[in-house]
Amino acid sequence: MVSIVAGTKSSEVTAILKKIPQGIRETVLEVTLDMSNAMDSIIKGSFPKVTIVTDRFHVQQLVSEAVQEIRIAFRKKAIKEESKAILRMRKNKIKKTYKPPTYENEDTKKQLLARSRYLLFKPSSKWTEKQRQRAAILFREFPELKHAYNISMLFRSWYENNSSKTQAKLGLQQWYTKVEEEKLEPFLVAADSIRAFEDTILNYFNNRSTNASAESFNAKLKGFRALVRGVRDIKFFLFRVSKLYG
Repeated sequence: MVSIVAGTKSSEVTAILKKIPQGIRETVLEVTLDMSNAMDSIIKGSFPKVTIVTDRFHVQQLVSEAVQEIRIAFRKKAIKEESKAILRMRKNKIKKTYKPPTYENEDTKKQLLARSRYLLFKPSSKWTEKQRQRAAILFREFPELKHAYNISMLFRSWYENNSSKTQAKLGLQQWYTKVEEEKLEPFLVAADSIRAFEDTILNYFNNRSTNASAESFNAKLKGFRALVRGVRDIKFFLFRVSKLYG
């Protein structure tokens, strides 16, 4: 641990980091960070010999969110359809309770789209039997989601299967082509963001450095904070964190 600085204002954080002697700062050769322009400015202003790596976790998250955006759009449409059917029954004074149609796994359309959230993050090899059955129905009913999932998994495999920057750059161009062929708007937006950070994303293949452990710990802290319904006594909270995770 070098420093913990409150806030993300570039000028303030850089001023604190520059209190570290320049000779020591010049020994920092690689930094992984998210896609924040402020953090990029801080690192470039503080560590003159650094190579910046855009963290794999945040890039993959960008692509995964594109899949979820498509799923959520379909779910909103399913909720709207169900609400309209209920109102139609009321208007026609039909006293029976509305029962939406179900698929062979007994999910309604709305439930199918809600319960498919987590399986869309995972490769098919890690699906449970129930998730496998649900995915088969989901992709049959919503082919667009199948295409979105395949593009997402193709990007995941790009990180896993390339071993050099040259090879990775070629693979990334192929992924861009696939995105443009499918013409899925959320992926076109994600691809533009990836292009903007392409050089630092490709730097991952120098040493395969990642913030995964730090992001995992950060997620645990957020989960713990949510579990205790927020924090009032910060010192006591940090004491409990040190006992649980120290």
